[in-house]
Amino acid sequence: MLGLIIIGYYKKDSFCHRGIVQTIHDELIKREKKAIIVDLYQDGFDPSYQEKNKKLIEQYQEHIKQATHIYFVSPVWWFRCTAMLEGFFDQVFTPGFAYNFVKISKHYGMPKPLLSDKTVYAYITHGAPSLPVLTIYLNTVKYRLSLGVFSFIFGWFGPKIRQFWSVPFCSEKKREKYVESVKKDVETEVRKWNQHEERKNREHWFGLNHSL
Repeated sequence: MLGLIIIGYYKKDSFCHRGIVQTIHDELIKREKKAIIVDLYQDGFDPSYQEKNKKLIEQYQEHIKQATHIYFVSPVWWFRCTAMLEGFFDQVFTPGFAYNFVKISKHYGMPKPLLSDKTVYAYITHGAPSLPVLTIYLNTVKYRLSLGVFSFIFGWFGPKIRQFWSVPFCSEKKREKYVESVKKDVETEVRKWNQHEERKNREHWFGLNHSL
């Protein structure tokens, strides 16, 4: 199990970094799993200039190939992820690597995800409370990310998007609850992975013994 954590936010003392990214990393390491943090600002990634990022893009794509679990972390800016993370989507998840279009008629095709074997979580933090985002704005943030990005790359139903509300204004107790939910997600995925590996090992040994 290899967890790849991707963040495009410059505030190192933010809840995104200290609360979410650090928790995912620490929980994976504590459970003896591998973890890689991709900090787009720290890497000097340019969200608007693909030619400049050639080596980084190759490196990121290799990380993605190796990863079993991918975690995206971002605050919400203008009902989207940060420009840095959006640039990552644009430049790294390219046709032929992340998806292909399958022809369904003379003029139309549909995307076929090429990374549907990955387990994906996105943690997005809001400055706004949940009520206006979920009602007036119909949760545009979540559905745009789910339908407009992830469905092309990872498939329709696999990725999980967690939304944390009023993060700059909520109580410390509320933030602790958010952190606990992140821990629970990691714990769940590690347990599922361990059970999967144990089942594979049992089947392997059964196959060996059966052949004797």
